[in-house]
Amino acid sequence: MKKYVVCALTSAGLLAGCFGITGALAADLGGDCCADLEERVAELEATTARKGNRKVSLTLSGFVAQQIMWWDDGNESNVYITDTGSVSIGTHFAFSGKAQITHDVSAGFLLKIEAMNNDSLGVSQDTDEGGNVLALVQGSDGPLALESAYWYLKSNSLGRLSVGQQSSAADNQAILPDGSGTLVQANYVLYDMQGFITRTGGAYTNFNWGALANCHPVGGAVAADCDGYPSNNVRYDTPTFFGFGASASWGEDDVWAVSGRYAGEFYGFKFASAVAYLQNTDETSPGATFGNGPATANGGLDASHLQAGAYGEHVPSGLFLYGAYGREYNSVTASTRGFGRLNPDGENWYVKAGIKRRWLSHGDTAIYGEYGNNDDKMTAGLFDAGVSSSELEQYGVGVVQNIDAAAMQMWLAWRHYEGDVNCNSNLNGATGCAGAGLQEGKNGLEAFDLIKFGALIAF
Repeated sequence: MKKYVVCALTSAGLLAGCFGITGALAADLGGDCCADLEERVAELEATTARKGNRKVSLTLSGFVAQQIMWWDDGNESNVYITDTGSVSIGTHFAFSGKAQITHDVSAGFLLKIEAMNNDSLGVSQDTDEGGNVLALVQGSDGPLALESAYWYLKSNSLGRLSVGQQSSAADNQAILPDGSGTLVQANYVLYDMQGFITRTGGAYTNFNWGALANCHPVGGAVAADCDGYPSNNVRYDTPTFFGFGASASWGEDDVWAVSGRYAGEFYGFKFASAVAYLQNTDETSPGATFGNGPATANGGLDASHLQAGAYGEHVPSGLFLYGAYGREYNSVTASTRGFGRLNPDGENWYVKAGIKRRWLSHGDTAIYGEYGNNDDKMTAGLFDAGVSSSELEQYGVGVVQNIDAAAMQMWLAWRHYEGDVNCNSNLNGATGCAGAGLQEGKNGLEAFDLIKFGALIAF
């Protein structure tokens, strides 16, 4: 596209030069010296992206990310080629624009589209075609999904107000402080294996790994990112004061969230942190639709979540440490769950440490190790089947190489998952654990391993 724009500008310059020729010379040429150039300029303009008007800027951005993933569930192994997960961490493109109204006030918009047909969130032993999970949540099965579409008004002194489909004030808040450059490759969400079916004693159970890292406010395997789907909301973000900022949002019927952030650098150290609280009582949200009882007039969902994350880096050495914690509070009404049962208030934590240095001239290299734990984060379906407690552990190592000249990252990483599930057939009137494919008492799940090699190119 840049080549065509340059050509168009060059042709326009030549066109101006032609009109500068003396009238006599133009007459000698029959007045048609630039007719072919005018035609070519018109052709080039027709193939050049336009921004709509001269008042609002337009920027196209995004990235393409794909990976080769080998997996082993203890009895079966295979190699898939997948995307890196949906909701902003996978392949997408975005149009953003901005216009200055006064010296202090500006207006703008963001339109972001996810483009993938093999989301790593959707693959399993039975299929290497993961589709687009965000599209499925939105009721579609195509490769494109609308991730964000909102407008905003921003004042440098008063803050920003945005309206439309966007992240809430709690979305990704514990993840975003991670400044290690390894966020896409390693965080606490089970992007790479949540759809795979668990095994015990060599046989399949009736639930996947994601069922042990569930978030009731959103109804999916997103660990501590319990408002992970963009929603229609009104959001306010304060200006940043001495590194501090805050946000609040409200939308749907009803989901509200608040968050606070800090980022700063002093004495050779970088530090960033965030804390967020969310409450969701929306009877038709993904949380109510997927695994939390039917959407009913008297309330299909009442769940809240607290999350926090922090990152520190010693700049001279490149050593870094990142940690996150989340806890959910479940209060689903008795009439929607049948027996008046409530899931335990599950919690999770995650830690990642490593070093980031420029050992190669191409760009920074980050080497990391990670560990995560989810306690009692089972779905409502598992709890109703008699699962009294659950634990999911993950750990791994990886290396990420940046290639600055191509706005590119390449990575190689290994992850290991293991879990335990305790069943009690007398739990609050449950009919037994057979429906989950489990035995009475403690069930050790067979470990799951994966190795992934991939690349991301931003534009």
